[in-house]
Amino acid sequence: MGKGGRGIEVRHLRAFLAIADEGSVTRAATRLRVTQPVVSRTLAALEGHLGVRLVDRSTHHLALTAEGVAFRDKAAAAVGAFDEALDPGRLHHWPLRLGHAWSAFGPYTTPLLRTWQQRHPDTPLELLRIDDRTAGLTRGEVDAALLRGPVSAPGLVTEVLFTEQRVAAVAADGPLAAHDSLSLADLSGDAVVLNTVSGATTLDLWPPHARPAATLTVANTDDWLTAIAAGRGSGVSGASTAQMHPHAGVTYVPLDDAPPLPVLLARRDGPGHPALPRLAELAREIVCRGAQDPPPDAMR
Repeated sequence: MGKGGRGIEVRHLRAFLAIADEGSVTRAATRLRVTQPVVSRTLAALEGHLGVRLVDRSTHHLALTAEGVAFRDKAAAAVGAFDEALDPGRLHHWPLRLGHAWSAFGPYTTPLLRTWQQRHPDTPLELLRIDDRTAGLTRGEVDAALLRGPVSAPGLVTEVLFTEQRVAAVAADGPLAAHDSLSLADLSGDAVVLNTVSGATTLDLWPPHARPAATLTVANTDDWLTAIAAGRGSGVSGASTAQMHPHAGVTYVPLDDAPPLPVLLARRDGPGHPALPRLAELAREIVCRGAQDPPPDAMR
């Protein structure tokens, strides 16, 4: 096992991340503009320092080992922090990057952005949509993230800001669109569209004996909406989706028997952007203000 960080530089992490992304030492070398032997030696040095194998070389298409998968997020966060620190454009105005995979802060999104701009004009708040279960937080792409549903990624601190009703998303020209409300059983007779990359809905939402007849998996909210509008299946989401992602071919209908969906503010466990406490404080204030003056129902 290596000692501290001696002998390991950012280039070792960049080489490992390039291999992980490309699935090939040769393609990683092309991307990094170095030779293949250089990439191989750099990876070997990193593995030697860590004392574990990060990449399985038993096939032509390289794959990460379990240790490699666990190390990938840490390496990405470290490289991201390094690049951030050396970006001269951010020295005077250090933006606070807030990630989300879909629906952002729901009806509180605009009040949050406007109030932040008024109170903290020297710290831009950048809202970034990233199709990832943690909206780029574990990879170091954002400083905090608005997430929905349970989050199991290690190294994160989460706070529930509010919960929202779940809704069914159905084809606007289908028979379910005419209902005032639906149950989970109403959706189980046909296919259900699941966003397996960043969505919060899984088959565990249904009882084991009454799960949907089939599933269709997609990778982002846009593909999810397109599949539902085309009549390929129904979906389940939070009520904020109706406001943040209206679609002419999709109707949102309340679900009577689905548990509410928690909306979380997440950050990495450790030192972070100095404005994170102010962001959490403002988010709580906006939600409290909204509870006293609820926004109009956007589903109908």
